[in-house]
Amino acid sequence: MTNERKNNEARMTNLEKKSKIYDLEERTARFGKTVIEFAKKIPENVITKPLINQLIRAATSIEANYCEADDAESKKDFLHKIGICKKESRETKYWLRMIAKAVPELKEEASIYIREAQELNLIFAAIRRKKEEKK
Repeated sequence: MTNERKNNEARMTNLEKKSKIYDLEERTARFGKTVIEFAKKIPENVITKPLINQLIRAATSIEANYCEADDAESKKDFLHKIGICKKESRETKYWLRMIAKAVPELKEEASIYIREAQELNLIFAAIRRKKEEKK
């Protein structure tokens, strides 16, 4: 295991530990910031430039939509915004997979963020399911 991978895993492990302490808003914010830092490592070319743009848009919109859900004016509005969070976390996972394919040397690091995007997706799915059950 490379030193960089160990550092990245330690950073994500710290992110996971902190996310257990902080609320979901903090976790999604930290995820967005971490993905931004990851994106800075991706070499820009004709293939990666659109992937980077899409990745950043999807990863950072998770928290933005979660904040909107938190301030929702109705249950319907809340469910809609949480649904967007779920979709954006899944989309983030997709763009990370495409970057891992386009830049194989970043595949190991991308897999760490793919795992967090999947966890967020599952969290938002559970929130939505639970809220819908209360109808």
